Amino acid sequence: MKLYESICILRPVQVETENDRVVDKIKDILAQSGSNILKLDNSGKKKLAYDIQHERKGTFITVQFEGPPTVVAELERFQRMEDQVMKFMTVRVNPADLVAVAEETEGGEDSEDGGIQ
Repeated sequence: MKLYESICILRPVQVETENDRVVDKIKDILAQSGSNILKLDNSGKKKLAYDIQHERKGTFITVQFEGPPTVVAELERFQRMEDQVMKFMTVRVNPADLVAVAEETEGGEDSEDGGIQ
């Protein structure tokens, strides 16, 4: 099993149940393929650097998971067909990079100067 990180930008909607439905479907796709979800992060609405499909804001969803390579094709197929998803990208993650990021995050929170040196 390989490590992956998938980021998708959803349309900003007034009703959060639409975004919850998309996140639940992503979880279902990963579960059906036998993948393990390591981290699921809903960063909320953020301003985009440029307009995407005439939208200025988007809801960012990040999923880190461990699974077979075939799950990526199924996940991206769903994201391509879903109207709520404006942009998406899935990349393979090196396990050493995942550990290094976790250590930086833990170390940065403990220091009083916010991790700036």
